Amino acid sequence: MGTATGSAFDAETLRRGIEGNTGNTLLALYADDAEIRVVDHANQPSHPTVLRGRGQIAEMLDDIYGRDMTHKLEQCVVEGDRAAFSEACEYADGTRVLAESMVVLRDGKITEQLIIQAWDE
Repeated sequence: MGTATGSAFDAETLRRGIEGNTGNTLLALYADDAEIRVVDHANQPSHPTVLRGRGQIAEMLDDIYGRDMTHKLEQCVVEGDRAAFSEACEYADGTRVLAESMVVLRDGKITEQLIIQAWDE
C-alpha cells in the first residue's frame, strides 16, 4: 500500500473506508465533482450506471453500508494520479461480491472511478 506522490490519497484511509461500518470515511475520498461508472450483469458496458457528484455517491454508499454485509480491501496500487483496488464483500447469507476499481485522482481525491463487479446468484 502506498500514497500517491504529492497527493493526500492514502491507501490505508481507503482500507478504513471500505472496511468500516459506514460510507462516511470513503465518501471523504471523493472530489465534489466525482463520477462513478458501475458495470455489472445488470448494467452492461454500453449502459453503465453513472453517479455524478458526492450527493449521488453518498446515496450509493448509504445503501451499500446499510446492508448486512462485510467489506474487505484485498489489493490496492497507487501510481501518481491513478489507483486500482480490489474489494471482496460478503452478505450474511454467504453471497459473495467482488469489485475491481480503477480511479483517477486530482489533489488526492477520486474524480473518476470505474467499478466492475460480479456477485453470486
